[in-house]
Amino acid sequence: MVEFTTTVGFEEGLHARPAAELVKVCQKALADIKIIKDDLEVNPKSILGILTLGAAHGDKIKIIVNGADENDVAKNLKAFFNK
Repeated sequence: MVEFTTTVGFEEGLHARPAAELVKVCQKALADIKIIKDDLEVNPKSILGILTLGAAHGDKIKIIVNGADENDVAKNLKAFFNK
């Protein structure tokens, strides 16, 4: 299991366009992925889940990746949030 915290750097937060891009990244993964903000935990392979978070610019989110390709997936997610 790989677990890390990151900051939402997108000016508009995790709204439609970045959420759709995040879904594409996550759907390629075999591993289970969870994104947690405050007490809300969602599956980022679903755009509705991501939008439900209401993650705004500057918010801290926790990401948990668990599965066969967890290290590669975590690396890709870190790159996504750091672009």
